Amino acid sequence: QVQLVESGGGLVQAGGSLRLSCAASGSILSVNAMGWYRQGPGNKRELVAAITSGGSTNYADSVKGRFTISRDNAKNTVYLQMNSLKPEDTAVYYCNANLRRTYSLGWYDYWGQGTQVTVSS
Repeated sequence: QVQLVESGGGLVQAGGSLRLSCAASGSILSVNAMGWYRQGPGNKRELVAAITSGGSTNYADSVKGRFTISRDNAKNTVYLQMNSLKPEDTAVYYCNANLRRTYSLGWYDYWGQGTQVTVSS
C-alpha cells in the first residue's frame, strides 16, 4: 500500500502565505516526479508545480514567482511554499507522485486526498 498524506492547507488573507507538505509512505522502491495540482470550483484539475527526483522544476504561469516547490528525497516528501496568495488561488490542492513499488512493477501515479486552500480578499 502507498499513501500520500497532505497537510498545511487553510484559510489565509490575500497577500499571505501557506506551506503545503505531502509525504509518501508505504511500500515504495523509488519516486520519480512529484507535484502539486489544484482544482477550483467548476474548474478542471490543473498542474501547479512539479519537481523531478533530480530537482528540476516546472511551474504554471499563474504561480511563477510566487510559489516554490521543493522536495526531500530521503523522506519522500514534497513541499509547496505559496507566497503572495490571491483569491484566484482558492482550490483543493492535490499531491501527486510517480513511483514504483517493486522492480517488477511499473511506474504509477498516486494521489493524495486533497487539502483545501482558501484565500479571502
